[in-house]
Amino acid sequence: MRINNWPATERPRERLLVHGAATLSNAELLAIFLRTGTPGKTALDLARDLLTSFGGLDKVLECDFESFTQIKGLGLAKFCQLQATLELVRRHYECKVEDSENFTNQDLARKYLLGNFPNLKHETFACLLLDNKHKLLKFKTLFTGTINHAQIYPRVVAQACLKHNAAAIILAHNHPSGCIKPSESDKEITEQLINTLELIDVRVLDHFIVGKNKVFSMAQNGLMPKRNS
Repeated sequence: MRINNWPATERPRERLLVHGAATLSNAELLAIFLRTGTPGKTALDLARDLLTSFGGLDKVLECDFESFTQIKGLGLAKFCQLQATLELVRRHYECKVEDSENFTNQDLARKYLLGNFPNLKHETFACLLLDNKHKLLKFKTLFTGTINHAQIYPRVVAQACLKHNAAAIILAHNHPSGCIKPSESDKEITEQLINTLELIDVRVLDHFIVGKNKVFSMAQNGLMPKRNS
């Protein structure tokens, strides 16, 4: 039976309008995005197949073109729609960051970093350069490396701060494995950067580690080294 023939209280779109998007399951949200199913399958059936085939919502959203279009009923148009939707979400959070008074909001920082660290297979180090009111000046990727290591040079980070006239900085890098526990080398480079940037009067506010759909704050967990007195 087509979804249009279901009782109104069971249709994903109608449920969204009455109860809000947050009340819908992953499959129902995907069904609204897909709009149509395939012969013998509703959009909701297709959405459930997608979640099962890829192993979860995050895998669906992160899959490449070849993998996505191997599923019957999914083609170029839907892949482009999905990519456009993801980019709109990322830009939405960028707008929130630009409009916010400062970048000390933990929830905002986490969402922003998740949007700017795609599911990479190599480690990437970036920084958020902030003004003296902690508003974002620039999000800048500085180093990329291997699956578990990126070489970081404090001099390059300092140059980026001076170029953009930053008064403060938030450090961030990803762990492709998905584990967001800081390593000893993460703690060591954080201390090196704090000491180096102190020389040019730039404060290091936090160091975030980004995993798969998770973000760890070293500051929030009491792991930020103290500045030299």
